Amino acid sequence: MPDTVQPIPLTNLLFALLPAGVVLVILYRWSAGGPTTLQAVARMCLQLALVGYVLTFLFESGSSVIVLITLGVMVLTASWIALRPVATARPSLYSKALLAISLGGICTLVIITQGVLAANPWHNATILIPLGGMIFAASMNAVSLSAERFHAEQLRGALYPNARRIALQAALIPQVNTLFAVGLVSLPGMMTGQILSGVPPLIAARYQIMVMCMLFGSAGISTAIFLLLQKRHHYVTPPEHPPR
Repeated sequence: MPDTVQPIPLTNLLFALLPAGVVLVILYRWSAGGPTTLQAVARMCLQLALVGYVLTFLFESGSSVIVLITLGVMVLTASWIALRPVATARPSLYSKALLAISLGGICTLVIITQGVLAANPWHNATILIPLGGMIFAASMNAVSLSAERFHAEQLRGALYPNARRIALQAALIPQVNTLFAVGLVSLPGMMTGQILSGVPPLIAARYQIMVMCMLFGSAGISTAIFLLLQKRHHYVTPPEHPPR
């Protein structure tokens, strides 16, 4: 079994773009948001190309201040992106999304890094930054789904308890599906990476259990907080009555 992951030549990496290219062609042909998706793919490539250099600096700095600033930037950015489906309401919802993702994400990050992994030192960048990114991304996606669904239920005239329930269920569909499928349909990214790096499968499975609980917990807690904060500002759209 290999001791390290084999590097991927850039020419070989280009083949990974083929499936994405097929989807982009379909989106363009069907007028289903091709330009936006192309921008997202391009940004993904650029951001990941640069993040290696940034992470190298972070891992070598050993500064708790730099690590905390990085986590703060992650939370601020995730809160902004989470409200993309309800962009018109972004100014009024941003503080709620920020509070929800901060509380749900940071609490989960502290439990995992200090309780499960016992990070030493506590600000170990090689642990906090990757796990923080995973946690805040899970919270961001869940809050984003809940915001879109809650807004849709508002427009339908749903009462707050029903809108909250439907939004929470919708937000957690990806996480719950993953919990059902993990190990049967797919091997998640972290477990696959560890196995490719030579980690025994049983050890990799423990880490993956930690990750699955971490992502589900952060997503659910952040979404619940966000929806609770919506109660004060919930409104019901009155149904339209036909003229008599």
